[in-house]
Amino acid sequence: MFAVLKTGGKQYKVHAGDILRIEKLAADAGETIQFDEVLMLGGDTPVVGAPLVDGAAVKAEVIDQIKGEKLIHFVKRRRKHSSKRTKGHRQKLTLIKITEILASGATKAAPKAAAKAAPKAAPAAAAGSDDLTQLTGVGPAAAKKLNEAGLTSFAQIAALSEDDIAGIDAVKVKPEWVEQAKDLAKG
Repeated sequence: MFAVLKTGGKQYKVHAGDILRIEKLAADAGETIQFDEVLMLGGDTPVVGAPLVDGAAVKAEVIDQIKGEKLIHFVKRRRKHSSKRTKGHRQKLTLIKITEILASGATKAAPKAAAKAAPKAAPAAAAGSDDLTQLTGVGPAAAKKLNEAGLTSFAQIAALSEDDIAGIDAVKVKPEWVEQAKDLAKG
């Protein structure tokens, strides 16, 4: 039995046990993912979807996150000074192994898209949080990193010790921020 599945804007004809290089998915090595966009099932009785086959899915195991081979784009201009330019590119790919093809009874669980495609909601809107951009030198990007590190209020920043500051990897907390946070926390 084989299936034709669609992922990353491409279509692949797969059998159980096949190893594929597909567009990058947000999955770690060893995870099991499921592709619900099955366009066709083949075998003794082929089934063609319109456009998808209902209830069909393909399960796969992520082997590794890899980079493709380097593609060279060579530009040469014919006249004047013989200028040449070489540009390279390596596509990020996910290496998967097809474990099974489900003709029916599959649950709907689409594979996660690449990490850059899913924007995260800003945790700054949580209750009890302060506008950290009031600190000198803290912009929206630094405030977001502080929020992701669990620092959402002036009181939390004011309570940081030097050891706590050294333990924060997301953003370098400056001692001036701690002093300003103490003043802002008071009112």
